[in-house]
Amino acid sequence: MKIESASEFGTLVKKVRNTQKLTQSELAGACGVGLRFIVDLEKGKPTCEIEKALIVANMLGIKLIAQEPPDLNRASHGG
Repeated sequence: MKIESASEFGTLVKKVRNTQKLTQSELAGACGVGLRFIVDLEKGKPTCEIEKALIVANMLGIKLIAQEPPDLNRASHGG
């Protein structure tokens, strides 16, 4: 699944959390973050802290993969 916005990421977090039958409060406690953070993350708040978002994703088993742009090596060698 390609995620292109905070809103799409929040929707995924909520879907996975519900599938695992966790409340927002339970997820917050398991991740060591506040309930407000989970609420904001699921609503797609674009200013949520990335470190906390990664903790939540990892706790839920969501795998995030970053790919380098295909021309990265050429650009870094001046060429």
